[in-house]
Amino acid sequence: MLNKIINGKKIANYLQKKIKKKIIKKVKNGKRRPGIAIILIGNDSSSKIYVKKKKIACKKVGFIFKYWNFKNSVKEIEILKLIKKLNKNIEIDGILVQLPLPNHINYKNIMCSISYKKDIDCLNPYNAGLLFQKNSIITSCTAKGIMTLIKKYKINIIGLNALIIGSSNIVGKPISMELLASGCTITIANKHTKNLINYTKNADLLVVAIGKPNFIKKSWVKKNSIIFDVGINKMPDGKIIGDVNLKSVYKKISYITPVPGGVGPMTVTSLLENTLITYKKYYKN
Repeated sequence: MLNKIINGKKIANYLQKKIKKKIIKKVKNGKRRPGIAIILIGNDSSSKIYVKKKKIACKKVGFIFKYWNFKNSVKEIEILKLIKKLNKNIEIDGILVQLPLPNHINYKNIMCSISYKKDIDCLNPYNAGLLFQKNSIITSCTAKGIMTLIKKYKINIIGLNALIIGSSNIVGKPISMELLASGCTITIANKHTKNLINYTKNADLLVVAIGKPNFIKKSWVKKNSIIFDVGINKMPDGKIIGDVNLKSVYKKISYITPVPGGVGPMTVTSLLENTLITYKKYYKN
């Protein structure tokens, strides 16, 4: 089983050690530390898990970490005011508003308000447009993490039929662009897709990001397929599991990312890498 498991945690630790060495060197040369600001609205359990992991990672590599957790009832104008201040703060290189947002908060207004220079999750329309044109320096963190794993494990994906289950701006759409650019044939499924199993059984590469625990089982997947499980579901007993039933599918597939320890650590590491890019651009300018 172990030779089928894509160890995102191990690769993330390796990359974070490299980032830490770079920061130590820059601080010794008189430069400030990179800074990340994260805004969370409400108490979504999955979002809190990710914020906690981001905080730990920032401390590990030597980044400044700023965090605001607003009540679910916060007014949109308050978030916009804070983002405006953070855009001007020279000690902050990256701004991230944790998704999902409450219904009364306009997603478009929030993402447009984040400076494209500090948009470390590639959700500002300017950066998203560059990603679509294959001309973006900053790429979506989860998509970047998955592509890094593919590269590190030397998985040849050219010509594969790739199915992405979930069409969100933060996972589904960005990873579809990355896989398309890498030579895959892309299908994106959403909540309206009929007979989903017909698509999963023909997918050479499967990316699942829907937030439904153990949704994908053995009978749904193609033999020797590659699976990236982006799901993070906190169960009543406190256990964290993914959208794919790993025990059910692992004998049938070639590679799979576990939850936890797969895509999650790579998403966090990609956030650090993107912040390092914006940090370097600050000093360059």
